[in-house]
Amino acid sequence: MTTHSDEGAHFADAFTSFRIPATNRSARVAHGRSLRARTPLASLGDWTPTPDRPNVVDIIERSHQGRLAWLKGVRIARMAASPFGLLRGTANLMAWDVAHLPSTGVHTTACGDAHIGNIGFYRSPEGNQVIDLNDFDEAHTGAWEWDLRRLTASIWVLGRVNGASEQQCAEAISMCVGKYRDEVSFLSKQPLLARAFDHLDVDRLHETATEKTLRDEIERAAIAARRRTSDRKLPKLAGGSTNATRIVDDPPLVTHPDAEQFEAIAQGLDAYLPTLTPQWRRIVGGYTLVDIAHKVVGVGSVGMRAWIALLVGSRPDDVLFLQVKQAQRSVLAPFVHGDTAWHAHQGQRVVEYQQQLQTVSDPLLGWTSVGEHQYYVRQWRNMKGGVPLEDMTPEALVDYSGIVGHLLAKGHARTSGASIISGYLGKKDTAVEAFVRWAQAYADQTEADHAVLVAAVESGKLPYEPGI
Repeated sequence: MTTHSDEGAHFADAFTSFRIPATNRSARVAHGRSLRARTPLASLGDWTPTPDRPNVVDIIERSHQGRLAWLKGVRIARMAASPFGLLRGTANLMAWDVAHLPSTGVHTTACGDAHIGNIGFYRSPEGNQVIDLNDFDEAHTGAWEWDLRRLTASIWVLGRVNGASEQQCAEAISMCVGKYRDEVSFLSKQPLLARAFDHLDVDRLHETATEKTLRDEIERAAIAARRRTSDRKLPKLAGGSTNATRIVDDPPLVTHPDAEQFEAIAQGLDAYLPTLTPQWRRIVGGYTLVDIAHKVVGVGSVGMRAWIALLVGSRPDDVLFLQVKQAQRSVLAPFVHGDTAWHAHQGQRVVEYQQQLQTVSDPLLGWTSVGEHQYYVRQWRNMKGGVPLEDMTPEALVDYSGIVGHLLAKGHARTSGASIISGYLGKKDTAVEAFVRWAQAYADQTEADHAVLVAAVESGKLPYEPGI
């Protein structure tokens, strides 16, 4: 099993003085190259389940601890819908699997849930629309291979769901890993500040995408995302009124807390304000809280406490939606440092690792606690969106896989280990070919796990509430 190593120093303590000499890049590249003796590149393609691998039903049951029990059937139904739905909802199972596979021991800040669906558009603090990794509930210090394994496996699983051939899936993985390798190599040669500022905005994304259907999808999705702002969402959530001050119930997806819960969340929102920088605290503090509702989101996140707060400014159409989302310990954490948590507040962990991985982040990111539960807070409507994955053509999947590989490399290179990773991967396609073997084998495993889940649903062992 991979464990925390000297290459993955705890980032909170790693940089404490300007007087510590920087490591020579050539030495770091050479060190990365030397790691091939311990972890041959070809070994990255190996997949054999451990004898004590958790059963998929058992690990799903385990993941419901701390969640809202009445949403369990909704979560099961979303995972049972397809193998890709199962993969999205079982980051804990994949964390077990990848942590028991060959690894260099080189740690970076890992997204922890870097599947192909967790990349999307959002608005930068400057008002520009960018695309990047966009889900950090499981972010943690971890091996770079873990993220790349999850990303490549998700691409193959999605490709099969969408009807791509095995050869087309292999081409998509080759594109993803090749772009990851090349981008890590490029950024490792750049000054640290240049890496920190590197980003991919929507205009550059149009240029990067060469396949026509993907360019068209990107353009449509970007336009739709630009329309997703708080003032445009108000009429739907408020039952058609542009001046309403209440979110309309739509059970079980949208429900209201009781008076005691409302007051506790309101106090949590007040406690969130000091986690913002002074200028944003002043701006957000000018809004008034008028309503709170629970809103079910995602696949893996179903059952987590996810509150939507409606705030109004000095005029009725000046509204702000904040999402207050429950944060638990990352699924990667036990495989990095065992049972003792590094992070006293899991919401703060999510925020800080998100800011490490993204070039630009939501300026309203912060954290709070409500009772025994910890949360992070972010804008809910912030030009968020993504390229539609359903029915994506094989040609578009290949093209898009290169983009997401590039983005994952950018995130890793911003944090730690870029030169070592680059030295290890080298310039040849040995690692690319290994990840192709891995992704196909794990796609087979995911389909087998999905069949087990479906059987458990059909036998009545697990609750199931479809169509919600």
